[in-house]
Amino acid sequence: MSAPPLDFVAMGVDDLDWVTAQEGELHRFPWTRGNFADSLASGHACWLMRENGRLAGYAVTLAVLDEAHLLNISVVREAQGRALGLRLLEHLLEAARQSGARQFFLEVRPSNAAARALYRRAGFVEIGRRKGYYPGPEGREDAIVMRLEL
Repeated sequence: MSAPPLDFVAMGVDDLDWVTAQEGELHRFPWTRGNFADSLASGHACWLMRENGRLAGYAVTLAVLDEAHLLNISVVREAQGRALGLRLLEHLLEAARQSGARQFFLEVRPSNAAARALYRRAGFVEIGRRKGYYPGPEGREDAIVMRLEL
Protein backbone atom coordinates (compact mmCIF):
# COMPACT_ATOMS: atom_id res chain seq x y z
CA MET A 1 0.00 0.00 0.00
CA SER A 2 1.41 3.40 -0.91
CA ALA A 3 1.41 6.39 1.41
CA PRO A 4 -1.48 8.81 0.98
CA PRO A 5 -0.75 11.90 -1.10
CA LEU A 6 0.16 14.81 1.12
CA ASP A 7 0.77 18.42 0.41
CA PHE A 8 2.15 21.12 2.65
CA VAL A 9 1.05 24.73 2.39
CA ALA A 10 1.82 27.87 4.33
CA MET A 11 -0.65 28.64 7.11
CA GLY A 12 -2.36 32.01 6.87
CA VAL A 13 -4.58 34.16 9.07
CA ASP A 14 -7.66 32.69 7.35
CA ASP A 15 -6.67 29.25 8.68
CA LEU A 16 -6.56 30.25 12.35
CA ASP A 17 -10.17 29.33 13.16
CA TRP A 18 -9.57 25.75 12.01
CA VAL A 19 -6.12 25.52 13.62
CA THR A 20 -7.25 26.81 17.01
CA ALA A 21 -10.32 24.55 16.98
CA GLN A 22 -8.06 21.55 16.35
CA GLU A 23 -5.57 22.72 18.96
CA GLY A 24 -8.34 22.83 21.57
CA GLU A 25 -9.43 19.29 20.65
CA LEU A 26 -5.92 17.86 20.70
CA HIS A 27 -4.18 19.43 23.68
CA ARG A 28 -4.93 19.78 27.37
CA PHE A 29 -3.05 23.09 27.42
CA PRO A 30 -3.62 24.42 23.88
CA TRP A 31 -2.03 27.34 22.17
CA THR A 32 -4.38 30.28 21.75
CA ARG A 33 -5.38 31.93 18.52
CA GLY A 34 -3.08 34.76 19.61
CA ASN A 35 -0.12 32.37 19.87
CA PHE A 36 -0.64 31.27 16.27
CA ALA A 37 -1.31 34.83 15.06
CA ASP A 38 1.89 36.03 16.77
CA SER A 39 3.83 33.21 15.11
CA LEU A 40 2.52 34.24 11.70
CA ALA A 41 3.25 37.91 12.38
CA SER A 42 6.78 37.06 13.55
CA GLY A 43 7.55 35.24 10.32
CA HIS A 44 7.83 31.76 11.84
CA ALA A 45 7.38 28.89 9.42
CA CYS A 46 3.72 27.92 9.89
CA TRP A 47 2.51 24.93 7.89
CA LEU A 48 -0.66 23.05 7.13
CA MET A 49 -0.61 19.44 5.97
CA ARG A 50 -3.36 18.13 3.69
CA GLU A 51 -4.07 14.48 3.01
CA ASN A 52 -6.04 13.89 -0.18
CA GLY A 53 -6.99 17.58 -0.05
CA ARG A 54 -8.32 17.47 3.55
CA LEU A 55 -6.56 19.30 6.36
CA ALA A 56 -4.81 16.74 8.54
CA GLY A 57 -2.17 18.61 10.56
CA TYR A 58 -0.25 21.77 11.26
CA ALA A 59 3.10 22.86 12.62
CA VAL A 60 5.11 25.92 13.60
CA THR A 61 8.89 26.23 13.57
CA LEU A 62 11.23 29.05 14.49
CA ALA A 63 14.54 29.70 12.73
CA VAL A 64 17.45 31.28 14.61
CA LEU A 65 20.71 31.58 12.70
CA ASP A 66 21.60 28.01 11.69
CA GLU A 67 19.10 26.37 14.06
CA ALA A 68 15.44 25.47 13.79
CA HIS A 69 13.12 24.95 16.75
CA LEU A 70 9.87 23.02 16.68
CA LEU A 71 7.25 25.05 18.51
CA ASN A 72 4.09 23.08 17.68
CA ILE A 73 3.22 19.99 15.66
CA SER A 74 -0.17 18.34 15.61
CA VAL A 75 -2.10 15.79 13.56
CA VAL A 76 -5.90 15.80 13.77
CA ARG A 77 -7.38 12.87 15.69
CA GLU A 78 -9.02 11.16 12.72
CA ALA A 79 -5.66 11.14 10.88
CA GLN A 80 -3.54 9.82 13.75
CA GLY A 81 -1.96 6.39 13.74
CA ARG A 82 -0.95 6.42 10.07
CA ALA A 83 2.56 7.93 10.35
CA LEU A 84 1.36 11.36 9.20
CA GLY A 85 3.14 12.97 12.14
CA LEU A 86 6.41 11.54 10.88
CA ARG A 87 5.72 12.76 7.37
CA LEU A 88 4.90 16.25 8.65
CA LEU A 89 8.07 16.23 10.75
CA GLU A 90 10.13 15.10 7.72
CA HIS A 91 8.70 18.03 5.77
CA LEU A 92 9.71 20.44 8.55
CA LEU A 93 13.22 18.99 8.67
CA GLU A 94 13.66 19.34 4.92
CA ALA A 95 12.32 22.92 4.96
CA ALA A 96 14.76 23.74 7.77
CA ARG A 97 17.66 22.21 5.83
CA GLN A 98 16.74 24.23 2.75
CA SER A 99 16.68 27.38 4.89
CA GLY A 100 20.22 26.72 6.11
CA ALA A 101 19.55 25.09 9.48
CA ARG A 102 22.21 22.67 10.69
CA GLN A 103 20.46 21.64 13.90
CA PHE A 104 16.83 21.13 14.86
CA PHE A 105 15.67 21.37 18.49
CA LEU A 106 12.43 20.60 20.29
CA GLU A 107 10.95 20.13 23.74
CA VAL A 108 8.55 17.33 24.61
CA ARG A 109 6.69 16.31 27.74
CA PRO A 110 8.08 13.16 29.41
CA SER A 111 4.45 12.00 29.65
CA ASN A 112 3.98 12.20 25.85
CA ALA A 113 5.27 8.74 24.94
CA ALA A 114 3.87 8.83 21.39
CA ALA A 115 5.64 12.10 20.55
CA ARG A 116 8.89 10.93 22.14
CA ALA A 117 8.76 7.75 20.02
CA LEU A 118 8.09 9.81 16.88
CA TYR A 119 11.07 12.07 17.56
CA ARG A 120 13.39 9.14 18.32
CA ARG A 121 12.22 7.45 15.08
CA ALA A 122 13.18 10.63 13.19
CA GLY A 123 16.67 10.54 14.75
CA PHE A 124 16.36 13.06 17.58
CA VAL A 125 18.40 12.45 20.72
CA GLU A 126 17.78 13.71 24.24
CA ILE A 127 20.25 16.41 25.25
CA GLY A 128 18.77 17.79 28.47
CA ARG A 129 15.76 18.81 30.53
CA ARG A 130 13.99 22.03 31.34
CA LYS A 131 12.56 21.83 34.85
CA GLY A 132 8.93 22.91 35.24
CA TYR A 133 8.66 23.97 31.59
CA TYR A 134 5.07 22.91 30.85
CA PRO A 135 1.86 23.59 32.76
CA GLY A 136 0.36 20.42 34.15
CA PRO A 137 -2.87 19.38 35.83
CA GLU A 138 -1.12 19.28 39.21
CA GLY A 139 1.64 21.84 38.86
CA ARG A 140 4.41 21.91 36.28
CA GLU A 141 5.97 19.22 34.10
CA ASP A 142 9.55 19.08 32.88
CA ALA A 143 10.47 19.18 29.21
CA ILE A 144 12.87 16.80 27.56
CA VAL A 145 15.06 18.77 25.15
CA MET A 146 15.95 16.87 21.98
CA ARG A 147 18.21 17.68 19.04
CA LEU A 148 18.81 16.42 15.54
CA GLU A 149 21.84 17.40 13.48
CA LEU A 150 20.73 18.12 9.91
